[in-house]
Amino acid sequence: MARILLADDDDTLLQVLGVAIGDGGHEVVCVRDGRAALEQRARAEFDLIITDVNMPQLDGFAVVRTLRERGDTIPILVLTARDDEIDEALGLELGADDYVTKPFSNRVLTSRIAALLRRQALRGGHESAPPVRRIGELEIDDGRLEVRWRGHALETTMTELRLLDALTRRPGLVLSRDGLLERIRGDGTVVAPRIIDTYVNRLRRKLEALDASFDRIETVIGAGYRWRDG
Repeated sequence: MARILLADDDDTLLQVLGVAIGDGGHEVVCVRDGRAALEQRARAEFDLIITDVNMPQLDGFAVVRTLRERGDTIPILVLTARDDEIDEALGLELGADDYVTKPFSNRVLTSRIAALLRRQALRGGHESAPPVRRIGELEIDDGRLEVRWRGHALETTMTELRLLDALTRRPGLVLSRDGLLERIRGDGTVVAPRIIDTYVNRLRRKLEALDASFDRIETVIGAGYRWRDG
């Protein structure tokens, strides 16, 4: 059972989601705005935060930004009614781990919650891990869901980890944006294919921060991306 903080100013949705998440065996604490979410986080321990974007006091993006600036690494799932690639990209740039666009099914939401919680649990060492997968100077620990480049730990979101996994399992092969999205999301949600560029660019920046010469992720104009051999 996980303890989840849920922030949304829609009372009806808050109640529906609270019941759905609670039925999954989790404890849910509900608040109606971003300021209350930050106050709850400061007072109590949680395993995951789910926050809507449009809220009074502080919006969901401000919640993500504030927590990440504080060094808080808790998994954050953003809910947005804006079916707009720019807003989706902004949430990811600020440090959200994943997002779900409204309207969505409870199945989609619970699957995302399960994935984020599983990753957090594995990072805490609660399950045994399979062998580390090595691709040149990159190491992917599929059990603990951790990544290292040249021995240095790389902090990734769940989506970034799935992207790395998809690219490195087929080194040298070009993967289309649609193909990559299917592999890294895989729950039937409709997402603009160009959002994959945001995932790739953010992942590149993180790797370049560890190694300024990093150049393994190649853009193939008009086709997609590939992991470069050698």
